[in-house]
Amino acid sequence: MTMAALNCKLFPILRTVFAKPKPGCLRAARLTQRTDRFFSRFSQNCQLHNERGASSNTLTGKVDRFGGVTVHLNEREFPPDISDGAFSVLLRDSLSQWRAEGRVAVWLHVPISQSRLMGVAASQGFTFHHARQDRATLSLWLGEGESRLPGFATHQVGVAGAVLDETSGKVLVVQDKNKTKNAWKFPGGLSDPGENIGATAVREVFEETGVRAEFRSLLSIRQQHNHPGAFGMSDMYIICRLRPLTFDINFCRQECLRCEWMEVAKLAETDSTTPITSRIARLLLYGSREGFDKIDLSMEELPAVYSGMFYQLYHRALPEAYRRV
Repeated sequence: MTMAALNCKLFPILRTVFAKPKPGCLRAARLTQRTDRFFSRFSQNCQLHNERGASSNTLTGKVDRFGGVTVHLNEREFPPDISDGAFSVLLRDSLSQWRAEGRVAVWLHVPISQSRLMGVAASQGFTFHHARQDRATLSLWLGEGESRLPGFATHQVGVAGAVLDETSGKVLVVQDKNKTKNAWKFPGGLSDPGENIGATAVREVFEETGVRAEFRSLLSIRQQHNHPGAFGMSDMYIICRLRPLTFDINFCRQECLRCEWMEVAKLAETDSTTPITSRIARLLLYGSREGFDKIDLSMEELPAVYSGMFYQLYHRALPEAYRRV
């Protein structure tokens, strides 16, 4: 039997031996306070031992290549019913060990079911970093000087698809519902996490118009800060060139007021559109007349420095002589 387990079994006996002194004097009152503090701490340690086991007195974390520690409180070995007091002791001891090991930061992932523990973590210096769906992530800088931890993502990404039928010279446009100005624009919407730009454009075009298309190139990127539609954060709006695979329109009447195939030249000149749509219409007109190699930013998938991962690189196509390694 370990010492921790033995101490916990002796706890009721010690309580009896060290009974509270009779009240009536200042010395007795002070002794009572010290005794209460001792047994409160002793009780927390016993509970921690029972909840975590005899061999575990620190949180289990994964060390990253930057010297930080990532801890998930939804791991199987973490007791979901741990008390605030026991968690406070556990976290304090873990921080002491990580500091001694020279760790520079701690990332604490707290599931929403354990949200009560965030107050305990905050009392030991942790602050909110971000929250997503069913968990919040807290962070604590342990290194020297000011925190060098990166901030959470601050941009949302919107993607639109300019579906151009090169045979007819027409492009697919919609008018959104519930807008102060019913301007013609390209169908699009927000990119989902983990979704490639081209895939977003194809998906949004189909969901809004019923037209199936395929990705051809990247045409433009607009950056706007303090965007009202992005909770005051920054917004990236990307327009892709798509080639239609079908032509019949069956638009979403919940989102769109109108949808049609419009001549690119007409879209470039009409007042019933947005400045960015008008500019891209002119870009498409130029590309259809002079060659899309003049406007396209093509995409190539390349291996990332992280093993087994890839990224998408967009740029003007290189001549064959320059593509050779």
